[in-house]
Amino acid sequence: MYHPRTLHIGNLTMGGDAPVRIQSMTNTDTMDTFATVEQCKRLADVGCEIIRVTAQGVREAKNLANIKSSLIQQGYTVPLVADIHFQPKAAEIAAAIVEKIRINPGNYISNVRHSALDAESPINKGIAGQARNDDEGSRYAQVIDKISPLLEICKKHKTVIRVGVNHGSLSEHIISKFGNTPQGMVESAMEFVHVIRSLDFHDVVVSMKSSHVKTMTNATRLLVSRLQAEGFDYPIHLGLTEAGDGEDGRIKSAIAMGSLLLDGIGNTIRVSLTEKPENEIPVAKAILQSCGIRVFTAEYIACPTCGRTQYDVESVLKEVKLRTKHLKGLKIAVMGCIVNGPGEMADADFGYVGAGNGKVTIYKGQNPVQKNVDASEAIDVLMKIIEGSSSAG
Repeated sequence: MYHPRTLHIGNLTMGGDAPVRIQSMTNTDTMDTFATVEQCKRLADVGCEIIRVTAQGVREAKNLANIKSSLIQQGYTVPLVADIHFQPKAAEIAAAIVEKIRINPGNYISNVRHSALDAESPINKGIAGQARNDDEGSRYAQVIDKISPLLEICKKHKTVIRVGVNHGSLSEHIISKFGNTPQGMVESAMEFVHVIRSLDFHDVVVSMKSSHVKTMTNATRLLVSRLQAEGFDYPIHLGLTEAGDGEDGRIKSAIAMGSLLLDGIGNTIRVSLTEKPENEIPVAKAILQSCGIRVFTAEYIACPTCGRTQYDVESVLKEVKLRTKHLKGLKIAVMGCIVNGPGEMADADFGYVGAGNGKVTIYKGQNPVQKNVDASEAIDVLMKIIEGSSSAG
């Protein structure tokens, strides 16, 4: 089990004992203040807790101030993250405005000469003055010079940094040493983390992003092992990038993030769908709830039906879900018959179980509280029992 430190991102906490946070990213033109603000509002309204906005240049970074101001004026205090590409100056401007910035080490230090660097170099060690030769020391100094102004701004404004490594955008010296591999991704992150730590900055989140499930999960597990081995405790951002749309995007995201969450890894998640950003939030919530991490709605158990089933389980389940979706935390079962139903729904709070010949038995926990209810009335009876129990509680 990985136990990361607690970070403060605006009015939100991440890591430590905080819930796993849900985030997304706008796809509007950052210079279009109105469109970006409206999309941020829609995201916040459906439960997005952190919103990332691209700041590919200085103009976009400066306009984050207008976006943030407009949101605050309209009562929205959701933390914003600036997504930085190649321009350190844009990062420095954004860091004084938003609560968090995301930088990709492979891009951010892309202009630093790497020919003599390897896994034993001072950039990887993160310790100034331990260069094996003047050439390596010069390269280390270049990285320090580039990142120091940003870190000073982040310290002043209490801005968090996400070190976000993308598979496919690693630095040349990383690829030459480790290849475009999960290990290379981890090395890219760790060399940057070491530099940041050497400058006494610790408000850091780390992520391993890939469009491949195995690459993303392997890299994240390797990262956590490496962090633990070195005594570091930074929160972990989970995301399967370019997951696609529809069922494919949802299944791949659930496998990648769910497998890690079940291992106790992950403090914030972003589902990346080729759809409206608002569509990502229900998927993230479903992943967290299915893993038992956070509870947002009622949970349902329903049998797949077989030849013993004598009623339309599918339509009943839809109606039950419609009428109980507001009941956060309850587990409700809709089962086809009494052969396996009562046993397989043993941990449900309430159950609707077919009894044959148009009859239904309603359960509270493991106890049948009303037997042989006419199917035409059974959902109403179930609701009365649930509502009566809520009132009594």
